[in-house]
Amino acid sequence: MEPSQDLYETPADRLDAFVEQSLQPQRDWKEEVQDAWERSQRFLRDLCFHDELVGDQEIRVLKVVKGGSSGKGTTLNHSSDVDLILFLSCFSSFLDQTLLRGSIINIIEEKLEYCSRSLAYNITLPQHRERSWSARSLSFLVQAKKSSDVIKVDVLPAFDALGNFSLDSKPCPEIYENLITSGGRPGEFSPSFTELQRDFVKRRPIKLKNLLRLVKHWYLQYLKHKYQKVALPSKYALELLTIYTWEMGTDESENFNLDEGFVAVMELLRDYDRICIYWTKYYDFRNEIVRNYIKQQLRGPRPIILDPADPTNNLGMGKCWDLVAKEAAYCLGQACCSTEDSCDDWHVQPARDVQVTVKQAGNGVCKLSVDPYSPIWKMKPEIKRTFGLTGNQRLSFQEPGGKRQLLSSQRTLADYGIFSKVNVRMLETFPGEIQVFVENSSGHSKPYAIYPDDSVRELKEKIEEAGGPFVEDQILKFQGRKLRNHCSLSDLHIEDCDTIMLIRK
Repeated sequence: MEPSQDLYETPADRLDAFVEQSLQPQRDWKEEVQDAWERSQRFLRDLCFHDELVGDQEIRVLKVVKGGSSGKGTTLNHSSDVDLILFLSCFSSFLDQTLLRGSIINIIEEKLEYCSRSLAYNITLPQHRERSWSARSLSFLVQAKKSSDVIKVDVLPAFDALGNFSLDSKPCPEIYENLITSGGRPGEFSPSFTELQRDFVKRRPIKLKNLLRLVKHWYLQYLKHKYQKVALPSKYALELLTIYTWEMGTDESENFNLDEGFVAVMELLRDYDRICIYWTKYYDFRNEIVRNYIKQQLRGPRPIILDPADPTNNLGMGKCWDLVAKEAAYCLGQACCSTEDSCDDWHVQPARDVQVTVKQAGNGVCKLSVDPYSPIWKMKPEIKRTFGLTGNQRLSFQEPGGKRQLLSSQRTLADYGIFSKVNVRMLETFPGEIQVFVENSSGHSKPYAIYPDDSVRELKEKIEEAGGPFVEDQILKFQGRKLRNHCSLSDLHIEDCDTIMLIRK
């Protein structure tokens, strides 16, 4: 059943009424969805795996978790599906899930065919489904009892990676280490983190859930309906983008204007190629393996929308965002987005500010909060005031496993793929001096200011003064050649921002 009124023809100041009258689920529909969930999960618990083995293991249901919009509390009236995440005892690792879930899905399908009458529903299984060990889920349709509507049910067998984890705490970082090193495809094991995904949305204010319903309706009505055979971004991607928009635009206020929120979401979608969204609610940068993986994800092509529960799942990757942007731009010209000019309009950056810690050897630190799309030169006046500089600033950074790079004043942090906390080295230089990077055996490098006509020995003395090895214990190499003490840097063709290798005798 579709809303009687068209969204694009609805005045912006009537969107609250539109959601209430057309999108919020009515009691009878919520009861139908809940009944389908209860009967399906009871079948999976009590009937499906009785006397069944996979390999030589018995199959025991640890828990069944409700996912999707019904689990998050964002159900649309007469337009909803039910996700059942099935946590089983036979999965003791992500690898087990990969190897065994195809067999599990085949068992479920066979039992559904055999036991469908016990569900007291008309069950429609997929036609001509090719049974495969690589299948990740089983979908079937359930005929509602009191209406002609059908409810789609998706069953996803999953490894119980979280165990008895409490939703009020942060998962152990080793869980995410195992996920990252499991070798799965991006987002392949996201069902294992359904409880976190559900909790991330479910605890949000009612008003935000209405905005989520509005965006979801727009997606289904004007995108999914128009581009049925195109790989569009998922509803979950737009859901996360909407939550981010609300967080940034209102500072997480429970009271806001629905029309302003909808406009802000459409504007962000229109400018999708600058989006970089992530959270640190369940995983963060403290664990080295997880930190390096997240930073690698954030350096990828935009849009970037990382699943807050699963860092391997970048929901912005490889979809037709240009079509979404085109429809969003059209939507902004319709009645539903014709809001009055207001100082309360949401101003949402496509990425959060980055905490930049600027360090100068022997002169403390300077901490800045920087828009990653702002030119780097805008950072420099505050750095100059903090350190009392009179010369030129040379800023550089180094990611783990990478080479030290100069930060060009005319570029942005985003140009270097920097969207998270970063440490920056500041070197003060004076006319005629160049900057060289000296890298030790561990791969870490430091910048040094030196004149091109200075000798290699003078560079070694600077390294010793900065806490490095004694001059006589240093071997310096450039492009594989050992550097002799009496030679000047210009004689050796060492130029600005070149990297010299330091070896301790």
